[in-house]
Amino acid sequence: MNTRTITLRALLVASALGLGFGVTACKKEEPTPMEKATDSVKDAFDARPNEELKDAGEDAKSAVENAGDAVEKKADEVTK
Repeated sequence: MNTRTITLRALLVASALGLGFGVTACKKEEPTPMEKATDSVKDAFDARPNEELKDAGEDAKSAVENAGDAVEKKADEVTK
């Protein structure tokens, strides 16, 4: 093995380790049941930070789910 191969292999290992540590550092933790309950209460009273943005995101999520259901229903009708 020459020096270039060893250097490339070391660089690859270092990159893989760095990427692995970077991904685990960015992992989002699941909220506890108490945090979920608090968020639900704040949602009911429109008291969450950035409430308008969160509501818009929830509305968009519902719209996508409804569109998916409609596509499935239409596909079932067409295949019958």
